[in-house]
Amino acid sequence: MLKTITDEQKSIYDHIGAMNNNNGGMFFVYGFGGTGKTFLWSILGAALRSEGMIVLNVASSGIASLLLQGGRTAHSQFGIPIAVDSTTMCSINSNSPQAALIREAKLIIWDEAPMMRKYCIETLDRSMRDILKNDDVFGGKVIVFGGDFRQILPVIVGGNSTQTLLATINSSTLWDNCTVLELTKNMRFQNGAGGDRVNELEAFSKWILDVGDGKIISTDNDEAKIEIPDDLLIK
Repeated sequence: MLKTITDEQKSIYDHIGAMNNNNGGMFFVYGFGGTGKTFLWSILGAALRSEGMIVLNVASSGIASLLLQGGRTAHSQFGIPIAVDSTTMCSINSNSPQAALIREAKLIIWDEAPMMRKYCIETLDRSMRDILKNDDVFGGKVIVFGGDFRQILPVIVGGNSTQTLLATINSSTLWDNCTVLELTKNMRFQNGAGGDRVNELEAFSKWILDVGDGKIISTDNDEAKIEIPDDLLIK
C-alpha cells in the first residue's frame, strides 16, 4: 500500500506519528471525494495492526462505516446518546469491555465527522477523559477525524443556516486543539490514464467543487440556484 501512496498522503501518514510516542493528538484530514481519505485510513490501520495494536474505525453513518475495516457507527461503538448537549456522556461503564477496548486502542479514526453535531464529539471527549482518568483532549488518545465540509453538515430540525454552522465540529471548543491536514489531489487521475474519459471526470470534479465552494450559485429572491450542465441531464 505504501508503494501506491501519494506524497500528500505520505506527509499526513508521517505527521500522525504522534500515535507512536503516546503523546496523543487530535487531527482532522480535510479532502473532497476522491482524494483518498478511505485509502489513508486503511494504511494507518494496517501499519498499527501489523504490530499487534488496536485501531477503532468508526463513521457517522452506517453506509460510510461499511468502507472501513471493522467499521461501526460512532454511536454504536461509543454509546453516544441520540439526544446530546453540552453535558451528556457516553453510556459506557468504566469497568466494561467497551471501556477496556478504548483504553487499549492506539488510534481512533472517525470518518465523515462533519455530518455529526459538535456535541457528539464533545460527549466522546468528556467520556474518554473520564474513562482514561486523563484531562488531555480525548484522554490523551490519538483521534483522527476526516471528511469534507462541502458535503452534508449536521441536520438541525427547523434550524437555519447559521444554526447549522454553529453545530459543526469546527465550531466546537475542541477545534483549537485540532491539527488540520489537507488532501487536494484526486487519486482517480493518478493512474496515468488519458483520453476523453479523464477529461470528462476532471470537468465533473471541478464542477462539483465549484458547487461546494459556492462559485456557480446565483440568487433570485433569496433562492439559491445552481445550473446543471446539459451533459449531466437526462431530458
